[in-house]
Amino acid sequence: MNAPAAEASSRSVKRGAAAWKPLLWLLLIPTLNLLYVFQNRAAADAWSLMTEVDASLPFVPAFALPYSLWYPFLFVVFALVLRKDRKEYFRLLLAFCLGLLLSNLVFLLFQTTVPRPEIGPDGFFHGLVSFIYTNDQPYNCFPSVHVLTSALMVYGSRVLSRAAKIPIFAVAAGIIVSTVMIKQHVIADVLAGLLAAKLVFWLSGALIARLSERKRSRLPSRGAQDDR
Repeated sequence: MNAPAAEASSRSVKRGAAAWKPLLWLLLIPTLNLLYVFQNRAAADAWSLMTEVDASLPFVPAFALPYSLWYPFLFVVFALVLRKDRKEYFRLLLAFCLGLLLSNLVFLLFQTTVPRPEIGPDGFFHGLVSFIYTNDQPYNCFPSVHVLTSALMVYGSRVLSRAAKIPIFAVAAGIIVSTVMIKQHVIADVLAGLLAAKLVFWLSGALIARLSERKRSRLPSRGAQDDR
């Protein structure tokens, strides 16, 4: 490879790395998730929102698989949105962070719990549910963070092609349904998560629009520059 070609290749690699650099902002998510971990413990005054409808729903261990896809799903959607629309990526990330803050505020003021079924010792899916239960105590349920953030991924995918939107919606729906089918959440948690997602996505859009408007207002107008 000659020198000009090597230099061009190097510039291309650097531009590619710079394009993906905003993904580092995703480190905010595990940082904010420390609030969840801190509050995810036994609470004497925890409420149960289980209804007869919730109690009648079957326990389906196989739904532990879509439930476990949550983190990879989030990363893939964030990466796809960033590649398509940088501004939408930051709106989605802001909505995500606002959703985590809102959820943890609710957990602090209104802690809930969900009773869990006995898990059999045999089978891959039973083992996966047991792993989930071991690493996530039955608190911090209302609203469901899995539901809230999965719904946000659907909202954020609006800038993507139809071919991308369909599998994103399917995976998000699977994760949302899984929350009640493996008894991690109840229907009230799901509804609250969907409502919270709509609220924070709207709020993030309003905040970014306001910031953009203020930034534009601070720039000198073209007419003022011409006068100088």
